[in-house]
Amino acid sequence: MTGSADDLRGQFGEIDIYLFDQLLWGRIVRGMRILDAGCGTGRNLVYFLREGFDVWAVDESEDAIDQARKLAATLRPSFERDRFSVGSVDELPYADASMDVVISSAVLHFARDEGHWTKMVDEMWRVLASGGMLFSRLGITIGQEGKLKSLGGRRYLTPDGSERFLVDEAMLMATSGRLGATLLDPLKTTVVQNLRSMATWVMRKK
Repeated sequence: MTGSADDLRGQFGEIDIYLFDQLLWGRIVRGMRILDAGCGTGRNLVYFLREGFDVWAVDESEDAIDQARKLAATLRPSFERDRFSVGSVDELPYADASMDVVISSAVLHFARDEGHWTKMVDEMWRVLASGGMLFSRLGITIGQEGKLKSLGGRRYLTPDGSERFLVDEAMLMATSGRLGATLLDPLKTTVVQNLRSMATWVMRKK
């Protein structure tokens, strides 16, 4: 088994384990057009780039996009730089129904308020094609009862010292219903040593 962990890390990078789960279920396959909305430096894209997937990405940070482009160029020398662009998730530069998979990993809890959160979700849903999948990991109040300091408007100071926009189960279910979405998995919440909680929200567009 020597070197196996390094081999896996080389193949998959620092991919979110719950996104990796979607690969195991066969929900993301070659031929699909994938958008990482709020990609950061591209940690979730290593496997997709290495394996020749049709990958697109956007992030507000110019520095993050620069690093993501360098990563992409290393993994795929023929990579087109303009596939990764600087932009906002609440105003995505893509056509309606143009993506088969939209990834939103640790992005939505940076919303300024509920209107901003809803705009980001609606934009990702807009660019998602019929039958497509939205995968999201986001902060949630479940498991943090009595540990959060409310700042108003669903913003909280969390035990780890960060300020986050946090949803609850009722909000996610109501949003899924409004969008007419099908939940591909039940909502799953991970409590990180009582410091914060992250939910996995995976939906199919009809």
